[in-house]
Amino acid sequence: MARHTPAAAPIEAQVLDLVREERIKALSAREWKFRLRGYGYAIKDVEGEQVLTRLPQGQPLGVLPPEFA
Repeated sequence: MARHTPAAAPIEAQVLDLVREERIKALSAREWKFRLRGYGYAIKDVEGEQVLTRLPQGQPLGVLPPEFA
């Protein structure tokens, strides 16, 4: 079975700022993920890490820093 590897490149600062701002606004992790979908992003849990992906293909952009866990 093929194993999924998260992207090694760091996430762009502007995108990371957007993710951080939406996390502050959201009352729960579920709401945060819902809000990000409106911007075309999703979060996948891969091997214990949160990977930010671009919708609709689910292209991995990078691993979120531990502060988002």
